[in-house]
Amino acid sequence: MPSEISVPGVSFDSLKNTFEGEFYSDSIMRTLYATDASAYREMPLAVALPKSENDLKALIRFANQNRVPLIPRTAGTSLAGQVVGKGIVVDVSKYFGKILEINPEQMWARVQPGVVRDELNMALKPFGLYFGPETSTANRAMIGGMVGNNSCGSNSVVYGSTREHLLEVRALLSDGSEAVFKDLSAEELGAVLGSGNPLLRSIYQKTDKILSDTFNQAEIRKNFPKKSIERRNTGYALDMLLDCSPYSGDGPAFNMCRLIAGSEGTLCFITEIKVNLIPQPPKSQGLVCLHFHSIDEALRATVLSLKYKPQAVELIDSYILECAAKNPEQRQNAFFVQMTENGEYPAILVVDVSNETPELVRRTADLLTAEMKANGMGYHYPLLVDEDTKRIWTLRKAGLGLLANIPGDEKAVAVIEDTAVDVADQPEYIRDFNLILQKHGMSAVHYAHAGSGEIHLRPIINLKTSEGHAQFRLIAEEIAALVKKYDGSLSGEHGDGRLRGEFIPKMVGDHNYALFKEIKAAWDPNGIFNPGKITDTPPMDTFLRYEADQQVPEIPTYFRFENQTILQHAEQCNGSADCRKTHLSGGTMCPSFMATRNEKDTTRARANILREMLTHSDKKNRFDHPEIKEVFDLCLACKGCKSECPSNVDVAKLKMEFLQHYHDAHGVPLRSWLVGNFSKMTGLASRLAPWAYNLIFKTPALRKIANRVVGFHPERTMPLLEKQTLREWFRKRGETGRGNRTVYVFCDEFTNYNDVEIGKKAILTLEKLGYTVRIPDHAPSGRPQLSKGLLRDAQKIAGQNVSMLKDIISEETPLIGIEPSAILTFRDEYPDLVPESLVGAAKSLAANCLQFEEFISREMEAKRISKDAFTREKRLIKLHGHCQQKAMSGMIPTKKMLSFPENYTVQLIPSGCCGMAGSFGYEKEHYDLSMKIGELVLFPTVRNQPEEVLIAAPGTSCRHQIHDGTGREARHPAEILWEALV
Repeated sequence: MPSEISVPGVSFDSLKNTFEGEFYSDSIMRTLYATDASAYREMPLAVALPKSENDLKALIRFANQNRVPLIPRTAGTSLAGQVVGKGIVVDVSKYFGKILEINPEQMWARVQPGVVRDELNMALKPFGLYFGPETSTANRAMIGGMVGNNSCGSNSVVYGSTREHLLEVRALLSDGSEAVFKDLSAEELGAVLGSGNPLLRSIYQKTDKILSDTFNQAEIRKNFPKKSIERRNTGYALDMLLDCSPYSGDGPAFNMCRLIAGSEGTLCFITEIKVNLIPQPPKSQGLVCLHFHSIDEALRATVLSLKYKPQAVELIDSYILECAAKNPEQRQNAFFVQMTENGEYPAILVVDVSNETPELVRRTADLLTAEMKANGMGYHYPLLVDEDTKRIWTLRKAGLGLLANIPGDEKAVAVIEDTAVDVADQPEYIRDFNLILQKHGMSAVHYAHAGSGEIHLRPIINLKTSEGHAQFRLIAEEIAALVKKYDGSLSGEHGDGRLRGEFIPKMVGDHNYALFKEIKAAWDPNGIFNPGKITDTPPMDTFLRYEADQQVPEIPTYFRFENQTILQHAEQCNGSADCRKTHLSGGTMCPSFMATRNEKDTTRARANILREMLTHSDKKNRFDHPEIKEVFDLCLACKGCKSECPSNVDVAKLKMEFLQHYHDAHGVPLRSWLVGNFSKMTGLASRLAPWAYNLIFKTPALRKIANRVVGFHPERTMPLLEKQTLREWFRKRGETGRGNRTVYVFCDEFTNYNDVEIGKKAILTLEKLGYTVRIPDHAPSGRPQLSKGLLRDAQKIAGQNVSMLKDIISEETPLIGIEPSAILTFRDEYPDLVPESLVGAAKSLAANCLQFEEFISREMEAKRISKDAFTREKRLIKLHGHCQQKAMSGMIPTKKMLSFPENYTVQLIPSGCCGMAGSFGYEKEHYDLSMKIGELVLFPTVRNQPEEVLIAAPGTSCRHQIHDGTGREARHPAEILWEALV
């Protein structure tokens, strides 16, 4: 077990004994909560996942008694270090996620702080209602975190920030008492000032004293950011409270929620949130994607675009487009981009002209485009509508993660990215900003909220060096001065945290900063709520994630990590937590987190633990740590992160690499050896006694015994052996196809022994469609070895297959695979496994290795296959995609192929991983989780289908999981196509 922390003078025993939720003080959990999405890292004392308000009250009592800070946390996507600190991190994301009430008549909702923003809107959709503020992390960002940071997003030009939609907050104060903050009339405010809970009364009295003082009023109005800047989050929002009645005669009702929004958990602990709702966004979606030659031209065009009252105006610069081109998912989302005449990436302004009808969308787009042309601005003006708009927003939101893809240790660093100025000042401000960078020989990425005066600006810095640390501070100081020159806000939406807190006195003046300290002291006399944020912040260049000039020796690996080391690959994870989305948001990543909702089971956690251990280990074998093993244990190696993580962190590859090194230190477990040698063992059983094998695994009592012997779950059924292998069948029948084109079929180990009938039908289909089929000599795929980290064996297999196939496989004679995980090994892992001398051949071979569906759909598009070859019978097919297939090639080819018969309708099941993932779902300790993953989306969807609906699943593991979880038989697409032939 990992060691637990010992805090001098502090024992967690009394707290643990009465705690209903989960409480951790071990090194693993502390490490995983030591970082967020910022540049900061500090080990907390402990991690608490409270289940009830009683747990929260117990934490507050303990904190007061022991002077231990409490750090509230939801999804941990903070960019300024708000949830990093030396205290107890209190994660409410797991157990405080209920939507408590929706009132459609009065248009409000009451939620717990752990409700995900997008999931709230899913629940509101049937009522035609919407929660407006949106962050780029909206599919995992939670309402509590949005209140803490006063978040907004792309649509803030219309919807404003969270503060404008915050009606009421129920919270625990620093003495553990409960309080409700909402609109107060003059009479109600007077009553609170004169009676009630002593701490609550003191808070209101201190606030009233500050706001009633005429000198304070003058200082606040003089030194806070311009009111024309919608995004202003610098310090505590005293200016917003000052605008309320009775301090402003015609102001809105006094509501302390204005102060709580953006207070970063430093004032109280929120337990319930009541938010204002608005009607659904316009029905007809339209985005004009204005292409410019420079950032300056795009920003000048922003001022013009705002005349047309857009829903949003967002900037995407050339850095992000270049990074998108290297990401499998985002490359497809950048389909609308047209390079400049010099072949360079443009600066793109995405103007949201959505409206109630397509005609209004087109009219606004035409007027906007005409004005741009008349002013000589831009060179390409595509209008994208409806479903295509989702792809562009996905690309824009992926910007943060994509920036982590810049090769090497120099990264686009979040240091001054949150500055906001008046939109009219923006072109001049950005010019001044870039002049400062040029003076220091630096450059920056520019993206995001041009329409709100908040361009996210990220300078390229190497924080692993002393020079980088110095640049981090220098650029922060100089840009803070520049923002003050324009009366801007140093924080527009991401908050102060420990990044900007140091500069608040410069931004609002020493007098106002002293008022902030008075506010903090009134609310939190003992300083237990998230200290060191907003006030009394430590220097912004301390507790950084990377130590200056820290030396890490070269770490030898079995895989090739192109243009980087394995440590740099793990470091690509910047903590943006795309892997924390739930099954309701769709996608594959990350199946174990979707089922457990534990931070430890995220892609981010796995990258974090590997980075931590590889950086700080004192062992020769830096992988030899049980902490890595524990955190990687529930990784299904689904490959979802390879495409869905905007930073392209391939955790499956990292897990395989880790396992081989761990085996090097501890030996290969028997079960791993048996799984890794699946082809040998199954081949042996197939030759000697397939009937005996099948007898054992067809008989429940015998199967359970056999399963237990090898470490599989007794309830899991096992794939059976066919009497004749696919190779034997093919050899005995001889080559019968006499088509005009020759194709080669890869006879993978799963199809050869277990799914022989599928293999036969795939071959017969190809032959009937006019192709000559051959099965070449080759080794197994190596997929089982890879899954268990037997990389030395996999290297040999990869080398053998590339050598055996490189001279016969070409574009004219492709290699066609039936099992996705087997054929995609050629495209995914082989180029990184083979010796240097075979890399070129491996890449050439990979380009011509196709799944059955890919080949057939390509031939259909080329009109070499006719619809006349297929039935006109009506069929409905529900299609579940294989994880690696979704990551490497997508499901479009499969859907196209199965939709080719005239009356066949194909609907994708919106499922992620099925939960089987090779041998993972067989293993006794993983079986329950495997089935829980299946129950998220896949199993219920399959169970709800009438018998006449066909269930299609290309993956052998997926078909087996569907069988065990639902009793339905799923078909390989090749089988379905064979049966559709006439």
